[in-house]
Amino acid sequence: MEIKSAEFVISNTDVKKCPDKGLPEYAFIGRSNVGKSSLINMLTNRRGLAMTSSKPGKTLLINHFIINDNWYLVDLPGYGYATAGKSMRGKLKNIIESYILYRDELTCLFVLIDCRIEPQQIDIEFMEWLGENSIPFSIVFTKIDKLSKSKLSENLKAYRDKLFETWEELPPIFITSSEKGQGREELLGYIDEINKSL
Repeated sequence: MEIKSAEFVISNTDVKKCPDKGLPEYAFIGRSNVGKSSLINMLTNRRGLAMTSSKPGKTLLINHFIINDNWYLVDLPGYGYATAGKSMRGKLKNIIESYILYRDELTCLFVLIDCRIEPQQIDIEFMEWLGENSIPFSIVFTKIDKLSKSKLSENLKAYRDKLFETWEELPPIFITSSEKGQGREELLGYIDEINKSL
């Protein structure tokens, strides 16, 4: 898929105020510092489309970007910010869950995981919650350029083994590097495939 246009449309905290064009939406979510904004910028080939920050937790809103005038890329707030206060964590949880559970246009949720980190309970529980609620999702491992091939292979196996403790079948898995542009064609190809089948 060629990205001909990518434009910011709206930011908000209320799922009812999301665009009403009925176009498919592909949302991206992950814990703080997973490289979400960098991945979005790499996918769209627009360096400043999503704001990147050295300070985790800058995405506090549902951000919609229209791609090629026929689908939305959605940048969701992250989950599990240790530094956020209890009320802020509660607000973010509510924003995330209301979008995921009640947004009919959500076509696939991409859950981002830092490939360097061993399986974290918060990610596992989040994916189990998605499964329990029948939310279609894929796993996107980020920052693969930071590991050797053997260490990457070892970490991915550890993750798959952990997931197979509770899952009979795993969702689609992508491996990406925003620095090197790896995984871009595969991810965009997957979105294109789904769009064509709708």
